[in-house]
Amino acid sequence: MLFVVLDLSAMVAALAASWLWFMSSRQRVRRISRAETLDAADLNRIIVAINRTQILNSQAAMAATLSALFAALRFGLDALVR
Repeated sequence: MLFVVLDLSAMVAALAASWLWFMSSRQRVRRISRAETLDAADLNRIIVAINRTQILNSQAAMAATLSALFAALRFGLDALVR
């Protein structure tokens, strides 16, 4: 029963990581030409997009870490039981 819980936890965490990285990759920043002048609204949009992407990447990295931890626990416990 413990192995099933660890396997399911690893799968859920891996799916969460892939979903978060997918959501992070979908956010695009509007391209700006050299001749265009930047105003406060443009800078704000760029900074908000970068911050949101960084937050999603951080959450995805944490979910991937949890997935690897659950998989390592599963393999470690399996090796101890045998």
